[in-house]
Amino acid sequence: MGSSPTNRIPGYIKTAHKMSRFCVAGKFRGIGKERKQMQDKEQRMATEGIGKLMISMAVPSIIAQVINILYSIVDRIYIGHIRGVGMEALTGVGVTFPIITLISAFSAFVGAGGAPLAAIWLGKGDRKRAEKILGNGVTLLLFFTMILMAFFYAFERPLLYMFGASDATIEYAVSYISIYLAGTIFVELALGLNAFIISQGQSRTAMMAVLIGAATNIILDPVFIFVFGMGVKGAAVATVISQILSAVWTVGFLISSKSSLTIKLKAMIPDFRIIGSVLALGISPFIMRATESLISIVLNSGLQKYGGDIYVGSLTIMQSVMQMYSAPLGGFTQGVQPIISYNFGAGNFDRVKKLYRSMIASCFIFAASATLLVIIFPGFFAGLFTSDAQLIALVEKMMPVFMCGMLVFGLQQGIQPTFLALGQAKISLFIAVFRKIILLIPLALILPLKFGVMGIYYAEPVSDVLSATMATILFLLNIKKIVSKETLQKIG
Repeated sequence: MGSSPTNRIPGYIKTAHKMSRFCVAGKFRGIGKERKQMQDKEQRMATEGIGKLMISMAVPSIIAQVINILYSIVDRIYIGHIRGVGMEALTGVGVTFPIITLISAFSAFVGAGGAPLAAIWLGKGDRKRAEKILGNGVTLLLFFTMILMAFFYAFERPLLYMFGASDATIEYAVSYISIYLAGTIFVELALGLNAFIISQGQSRTAMMAVLIGAATNIILDPVFIFVFGMGVKGAAVATVISQILSAVWTVGFLISSKSSLTIKLKAMIPDFRIIGSVLALGISPFIMRATESLISIVLNSGLQKYGGDIYVGSLTIMQSVMQMYSAPLGGFTQGVQPIISYNFGAGNFDRVKKLYRSMIASCFIFAASATLLVIIFPGFFAGLFTSDAQLIALVEKMMPVFMCGMLVFGLQQGIQPTFLALGQAKISLFIAVFRKIILLIPLALILPLKFGVMGIYYAEPVSDVLSATMATILFLLNIKKIVSKETLQKIG
C-alpha cells in the first residue's frame, strides 16, 4: 500500500546494508571488485523492476534452453537425411531417447533441486550455506555418473530392444548410444551445474556455456556425419565433444573469482541433511524427466507392436517438435525461478506474487500459440526431419491429435516451476506423478486395446488436459498458504 521498499524487504535491505559497510571497512578482504559486481547482480533480483528483470534473466535462459535442445534436434535432422538409410537411422537414434533423457534427469535431480535452495539461502543472506549446497551438488553429480555409465554399458543392447528397436534399427541405436555414454560426466556437470550459475543472477554466463557446446555440435555434425562418412557414429562424436566444451566452461566459471558461489573441495564433503533437501526438492523435476524415458519405452514398444518402425519414427519426429517449443518455456521458467526463490527467501511476498502470476500467464499464452502453429502446419515440421514421403504423411495425420492437449498444458508448465521455486517438493512431485505415471502410461497401455495404434496417440492429449486441470486446482487451493512467513521459516 503506502509502504516503502525498505519495509517490504527488511531482510534483504539489512543484509545488503551490512555487506556494504563491511566492504567499505575492508572486512571482506577476500572479495575483490569482480566478486562485488557478482553480488550486485545477485541483489538486483530484489530491487529491479519486475518486467525488466524477468526479461534480462529469462531471455539468456531461453536462448540457452533452445540451443541446448539443438544437441539432439540437429543430430536427428542430419541423421534423418542420410541417403538411403535416413528413416532407419532416425528411428534407431529415436529409441536411445529414454537413455539420454534419464541421464539428463539425474542432472536435473541436482540442478533443479539444489539451485532453488541455493537461491533461497542467498536471499536469506547465508552464502556459506548456499556454497555448501553447490559443493554437495557436485558430489552427487559425480556419483550419478558412475552409476549411470556402469548400468547402461552393462545392459545396452537388451535395453534398446525393450525401448522399441528392431533388427533393422538396433545397430544404429547401439552405434550412437555407445559413444554418447562416454560423455556422461560432461552431460551431468554441464546441465546439473548450469542452474547454479542462473541462481546467482548470471543468466548470460549460463547461456554461453550452452551456446559454446551447441554451436560446436552444429558445426561438427555435418563434418563427422557426411564429410568423414561416419554416419550415426559421427553425430555421437560431435555431441560428446560439444558436451566437453560446455562442461569445461561451466565448471571453469564456478571455480573462478567471477562467480559469487564457488565450488570448494571442503564444501563437497557429503552433508546428508543438505543432500536430503536437494533430493527432496529435485525429485519432482527428476521424475518429470525420468518418466519421459518410461513414457518413450511404453509409446515406442506400443507403436512397434501395433504399427511398426514407421510409427516409431513418427513419434521421434513429434517428440522432437514438442521439444522445439517446450525448450523456450523451460528456459523462461528456469530464468524466472531463481528470482522467485530469492525474493521468497528475502520475504518479499508481494514481489513473489507478481512474478509467479506473470510466469504462469506467459507460459499459457506461448504454449497455446505454439501448439496452434504445429497443428496447422504439421507437414512443414515433419519435413525438417525427413524426406520420406510416407513418414511425412503419417506425421501430418497424427501430429494434430498428439499435440492438441498442449493448448492448455502451458498452465502446468508455469505452475509446477512456481511450486519448485517456493520449495514445495511434495506438491510438485504429485503433479509430475499424476500426469506421467497415473495418467499417461496407463492410458498408453489401455487405449490401444480399443483403438489400436491410434489409442497411443490419444493418450498424450488426454493426460495433458487432465493434469493441467489438476495442477491449476492445486495451485488455487495452496498458493496463499505457501507464500507466507510460516512456510518460509520451515524451509531449510
